[in-house]
Amino acid sequence: MYATRVRLQSLLVGFKGCVQQLKLAKYSNATQHSESIKIQKALVVSKLSHYEFEMIRYNELDKDELETRIRKRGTDFEKMMYYHNLHKSFELNVVQQLEGLGIEVKVVNRPDYSEDLIEWADIVMPTGGDGTFLFAASRVRNQDKMVVGFNSDPNRSEGHLCLPKKFSSNIKAAIVNLQQGRFKWLMRSRIRTTVFGQTGCKLNPHHLHEVKECDALKYTTVEEGGTVLPYLALNEVFIGETLSARVSHLGMWLNGSDQQTNLKSSGICISTGTGSTSWNLSINRLPVQSVSELLRLLDIDATEGPESLATVLAKMYNNNLIFHPEDKRMCYTIRDQISAGVWPQPKGIKSRGFIRELKVKSNCLDACLVIDGGVSFDFNDGTLAILQIQPEDALRTVIMDD
Repeated sequence: MYATRVRLQSLLVGFKGCVQQLKLAKYSNATQHSESIKIQKALVVSKLSHYEFEMIRYNELDKDELETRIRKRGTDFEKMMYYHNLHKSFELNVVQQLEGLGIEVKVVNRPDYSEDLIEWADIVMPTGGDGTFLFAASRVRNQDKMVVGFNSDPNRSEGHLCLPKKFSSNIKAAIVNLQQGRFKWLMRSRIRTTVFGQTGCKLNPHHLHEVKECDALKYTTVEEGGTVLPYLALNEVFIGETLSARVSHLGMWLNGSDQQTNLKSSGICISTGTGSTSWNLSINRLPVQSVSELLRLLDIDATEGPESLATVLAKMYNNNLIFHPEDKRMCYTIRDQISAGVWPQPKGIKSRGFIRELKVKSNCLDACLVIDGGVSFDFNDGTLAILQIQPEDALRTVIMDD
């Protein structure tokens, strides 16, 4: 046992080095771009603030009545308005910087975001956080249309999909970098979902923020009779019962196999490389506490400090969950898989793995298929979905140095 402890501890320095290399290699194969690009028209996609959401939700109320209702239920109205004004001030700054460089600008909010406006613009620029970026990207189908986001509140938001936080206070520098080609292209893979077994109104999307579509969604029918959903998942697709406490009963086929696995779980999350730092990481993350408890079972005196062996091992494991945004593979995770008695049928399926195609069939009562946490479709008993990554569905984004 002592020898085991010595061997593990002697690897500590090497583990730290590997973790550092994983960080450095995160976007190492992004495509270098050195030519200047011409930006004449920019579409700024506005963040939907909490206050604006309440205005949409209670559109029958005037401003005073809305404030009264919000205060009456106990919400901090001053805080809500502070962050609303912060985001709007930032958005105005983005517009002014663009116009100052001779670029024509249109600002669009969620209800008015349309394919015509996307087609008009040379560049789509969401201003907010990752949620705004995901929403803006969801309607962009043209692989040549670049999407570049600004984080409007870097003190409270990570904004992984947006430009580095330093550009939130130097917007002009970011725009000039784009114009002069000082960036790398990053073609982020996205998941295409084809649904079989549902027709008509059942394919209507349900929006998280109760936003109506301002133009007709374009559904594509495939030869086999399925329908390609009009949204591409940049982060992930989740499939499971709407009521989280209810068990999700699903059938799965991996990579075109004829082998069906019936399982019960808390749902399935299918992630892209971009989404591997998001929900996928949260589901599969190995806590330092678990590692330290395992080490103690090996008679190793483990702590949970920032430089401890448990912390380094957990960091190595968690970093290994992250894969490149341009990767053509998806990662599926079966949440809380029931692995007792007859389940799963047959035995042997891993709770997590890389795939190039996934077929899922619903045996659920009231389930949904959710794309990027923002829009969902009914996915009830008998419905079948095929999830794939196609090269032509990639989203054109950029990487700038921190």
